[in-house]
Amino acid sequence: MPDRGEGAAGHNRRAHRPSRAAVALIVVLGVLVVLMAGFVTFAGFWTDLLWYRSVRYPSVFSTLTWTKADLFAGFGLLMALSVGGNMYLAHRLRPPLSAMSSEQQNLDRYRMGLAPYKPWVLLGVSGALGLIGGGAAAGQWRQWLLMLHSTPFHTKDPQFHKDVSFYTFQLPCYRFLVGYGFAVVVLSLLGSVAVHYLYGGLRLTSPGARVTSAATGHLAVLLGLFVSLKAVAYWLDRYKLAVRSSGYRTADNWTGLRYVDANAYLPAKTILFFIAVICALLFFATLWRRDWSLPAIGFGLMVLSAILIGGLYPAIVQKFQVQPNEAAKEAPYVQKNIDATRAAYGLTGAKVTGYPGKPAAPPAAAAKGVQAGPQAGAGPALRADAASSVGMGVLDPNVVSPAFQQLQGSGSYQFPSTLDVDHYAGAGTDQDTVVGVRELNVNGIPKSNWVDDHLKYTHGYGVVAAQGSAVDATGAPVFDGQGLPAGYQQRIYFGEETGQYSIVGGKTPEADYADKDGTTYDGKGGVSLRSPLTRAAYAISFGEPRILTSGAVGKDAKILYNRTPKERVAAVAPWLTIDGDPYPVVVGKKVLWVVDGYTTSDSYPYASRTALGSTTADSLTDGRRAVLTDQNQVNYIRNSVKATVDAYDGTVTLYQWDTGDPVLKTWMKAFPHTVRPKADIPAGLLDHLRYPQDLFKVQRQILTSYHVTKAADFGDGDQVWKVPDDPATKGGKAVPPYYMSLRMPDQPAKTFSLTTTFTSDDREDMSAYMAVDADATSPDYGTIRLLRMPASPSVDGLKSVQSKIDSASRSDPEIARMKGSGTDSAVVYGNLLTVPLDGGLLYVEPVYVRGAGDDYPLLGSVTALYNGRTSHAPTLSRALDDLLGRAGGAAAPKSGASGTAAPPGSGSSLEQALADAQKAMDDSDAAMKKGDRVAYGAAQRRLATALQEAEAAAKASDRTADGADGAAITGNMPKASPTAMKKG
Repeated sequence: MPDRGEGAAGHNRRAHRPSRAAVALIVVLGVLVVLMAGFVTFAGFWTDLLWYRSVRYPSVFSTLTWTKADLFAGFGLLMALSVGGNMYLAHRLRPPLSAMSSEQQNLDRYRMGLAPYKPWVLLGVSGALGLIGGGAAAGQWRQWLLMLHSTPFHTKDPQFHKDVSFYTFQLPCYRFLVGYGFAVVVLSLLGSVAVHYLYGGLRLTSPGARVTSAATGHLAVLLGLFVSLKAVAYWLDRYKLAVRSSGYRTADNWTGLRYVDANAYLPAKTILFFIAVICALLFFATLWRRDWSLPAIGFGLMVLSAILIGGLYPAIVQKFQVQPNEAAKEAPYVQKNIDATRAAYGLTGAKVTGYPGKPAAPPAAAAKGVQAGPQAGAGPALRADAASSVGMGVLDPNVVSPAFQQLQGSGSYQFPSTLDVDHYAGAGTDQDTVVGVRELNVNGIPKSNWVDDHLKYTHGYGVVAAQGSAVDATGAPVFDGQGLPAGYQQRIYFGEETGQYSIVGGKTPEADYADKDGTTYDGKGGVSLRSPLTRAAYAISFGEPRILTSGAVGKDAKILYNRTPKERVAAVAPWLTIDGDPYPVVVGKKVLWVVDGYTTSDSYPYASRTALGSTTADSLTDGRRAVLTDQNQVNYIRNSVKATVDAYDGTVTLYQWDTGDPVLKTWMKAFPHTVRPKADIPAGLLDHLRYPQDLFKVQRQILTSYHVTKAADFGDGDQVWKVPDDPATKGGKAVPPYYMSLRMPDQPAKTFSLTTTFTSDDREDMSAYMAVDADATSPDYGTIRLLRMPASPSVDGLKSVQSKIDSASRSDPEIARMKGSGTDSAVVYGNLLTVPLDGGLLYVEPVYVRGAGDDYPLLGSVTALYNGRTSHAPTLSRALDDLLGRAGGAAAPKSGASGTAAPPGSGSSLEQALADAQKAMDDSDAAMKKGDRVAYGAAQRRLATALQEAEAAAKASDRTADGADGAAITGNMPKASPTAMKKG
């Protein structure tokens, strides 16, 4: 019979024991939590699978899934079995606990408490570490696939004479395997030491042997494995020297071996490798000797050698051998770095030529210091040369988006803040065209509810194109759509601004820009929501139960998501680095988004690295375009893939572009049948492919230092360039590159090009001009041309040129009239274009005026500079005529959309000019009465232009009185004043 105390204790335990109902409730809740977590996981997996099926790239999903699963399972099991097995072995090797010392008595209570749960603790610890290790390994799927499918470069590094593929594909994976091996051995060692200590195999204070013989052998093997891995790491560190970054003079990310690496670090790593091998053998020998003395001596020698040989000796070599004659010692290694860097960034074919930057003025004109009239030495030949050298656009795609929005958009539709430049056939020849896609504006939807946001307002409509080289009489873009194919599918379901999901093809009619009755999506893209299970999965994935419950969805509905071109390409080709600026093209009956994809590496031997984020940032980079970060450190890049995304049905197509890129070939083996051959690119699409901006910006940044090809010139302060800040924005950010049709000095004709400028590193003078042939149909596509300017006499840089333009625009009466007297009106400077011309540089910048409030910018004037002179005129043609002279002595062409004029001195020209002037005055009066400052400014600009044309026509007449008539016309025409406008 238990005594009273035991009975009371038992009663208390029964009183505090949970009831069966409570236990059942806890079990049910636990099962529900597990089921919910499982269904959420399943929903994510299922929706991903359905999406990849909808874009017809299921093999990408399966390859990614199985590769990650295999790595997770394989390396997770390795970690779990290694740690768990060593802990179990340490428990099996425990000594009998006969003599209980005070240390063991203190540990005994822990052993007793652990005894009932030993199997579960072992499974829990090894399982948790296995999950962590498996997750870490699954994240290395890129390195794993690259190693398995490695493709040779057929180029060897200059130090170890190994193919570059060893460094780019194999070495990173080897280093991961060694690092993972260290983690496995260290965790196994820690677990084994803990078990040996807990069960008496390892004693800290007890008398007698501190470590049992069995524990000695076990721990010695683990330490031997650790030192063996260290030996492997030392051997791999030898090759790591070829891809290690360090600073050298002006190159912060200078990569590759230097003199001290080749003559100190490399021998040191080799010596340390052999020492580590000997030390590991001594640890393994402890299995037979059962003595720690020799391994301890060997390990101490290895540590001491690492300090002396691996640290002190290289410092001595650097101090006493390199520094006294650094240039001579480092020259061979700098040359290797220059050659490798230029090859890795595709710069070996860059053509560098000298260029004076200033034309040779006739001596007489230079002596007189001509400051008025056309440029000294200019005339019909120079003006004709300018016309044949450049197709310069005055419509800045970075400024005129508000004009597109105001004139071609609406509240529910929008254009991106930065438009794109393309070239379409017009008037028998290709012309630069500014294009924008009218996309859905979620914030402009009239009623904001779930049905309208996701089922009714689902798409944009159409591509809007404007002439790049002309504006209308008000300074607004000329939307003629010339060159765009007729009858193309204009509904835009996939675009840069389309971030939310839409449910289409169901019961709810979709709002449409061109059809007031609405439309219904019938494209092949999207995931069908016919299955209730699928609808439930998407309801959970998007956190929106109405996807499952709403009757507005309908059984035939599809869900569209991942709708931006960059998202779709990045998903089907996760091994690509995506360019920040997709652009639209109209090909046949489709609107396609073109997305440039890059293959990159950070392990090209001897090639210096750059950070993609800061390198590709400029004054136009915004949240939409900034997808590259400074964590993307690369030293090899190729525009290997041109991808397209159908704006209607979302179809993604990948085309091989760089057929010689080993990195692309490796990924094509890892993901077969995902990239189509280059020969499959349709001819209509090929006409619109262009050289990508982000690649160009990376190359121009590298060329600031690596335009030199000789080691003796590298890092010299006079040879270092920089990308200038954008002088128009004055925001301290790099000037963006510009697309334009251009003829470089060694080219026979104009070609679509991408251009930029360089200044000196310590001055604002122009150092070089860079252009690349951007037309994909050109045989010289991708050819980089650099014009190097002399240090003396110096050539004005962009900052100085912009200052002159600022002065000219402040004194321009046309801009003053367009601004009126409103203090909220602003001058907006367009892209400052630079063009080589007859040994000099022609600068052109459009100047816009933005009215108060949300008024869109109108072209106010165009400023041109050449050889120290400035011309400021309402049109580009007039500015160039005034600056360079008129070809054939023709009168200045009439401004406006047509850009044509009647023959000089004809009566019809004079009469038309007077009629235009009268119309402009009438419009000015009407605008003044309405208080419309923008319309008033535009009318005043047209009035001034008409008066100038009337005067020119009168002066060109054969009658002697024409000059007086022109003066009378100019003096007698009444003008509405800004003061009157303000009163109005």
